Amino acid sequence: MLAIDLNADLGEGVGDDDALLGVVTSANIATGAHAGGGEVLRRAVAQAVDRGVAVGAHPSYADRLGFGRASLLPALRDDPDRGWELSRDLARQVVVVAEEVARRGARLRHVKAHGALYNDAVADPIAADIVIDAVNLAGAELGLDLAVVTQPGGHLAQRAPRRGLTVWAEGFVDRGYAPDGTLVSRSTPGALLETVAGMVDQAVQLAGGYVTSTGGLRLDLHVNTLCVHGDTPNAVTAARAVRLGLERAGWSVTTVGS
Repeated sequence: MLAIDLNADLGEGVGDDDALLGVVTSANIATGAHAGGGEVLRRAVAQAVDRGVAVGAHPSYADRLGFGRASLLPALRDDPDRGWELSRDLARQVVVVAEEVARRGARLRHVKAHGALYNDAVADPIAADIVIDAVNLAGAELGLDLAVVTQPGGHLAQRAPRRGLTVWAEGFVDRGYAPDGTLVSRSTPGALLETVAGMVDQAVQLAGGYVTSTGGLRLDLHVNTLCVHGDTPNAVTAARAVRLGLERAGWSVTTVGS
């Protein structure tokens, strides 16, 4: 049976983490930089481990006011030293989650950047290298081989394997795709799929290696993990429907590499 992973960004203090953890197979836990942290982080990790869900860290630019959606890329381009400082900060964020996971008797599996940092690492080699440095720093400190989650075809997906990292290629069941294969900007109509049925259809497409863009163009897109955003309206309903739709289409929903 063909296998696909289903992940969600959790521990952000929004949405219903407990219900989503009954559906997904991987959880990306916010580190506190854009949301969550503290007791929210500890509770999300405990719930994930108790349910046997693979846990990853979800680091971000430090931007709680803007929920991690403000890019620092212009400043990073102007000051290379700032990039290294950011890598070390991101590594610390990852370690915070990893230590809580270890305290619960499990191990951290992966790292998925959040928001603007995620998008920057897809689109720009400087940001991609910053994320790679952070994951390698954290992995070395923890003694773990950590995978990195990102969109296929972007700079992070291309550069990470050259630096010894495994990539989990990610597709989004609840976001619109532009004709060039990038996600439609959240400020643009079509950024979010409006119906659960549309999300199910897109999930099955992505699992099958393609997606239909906003312009109706079929794009080849090979992924091994699918994301349902925890802050998407009706996220739990959508996640349950997506999982059921995938299983009905012949897919085993399970953690990458399990």
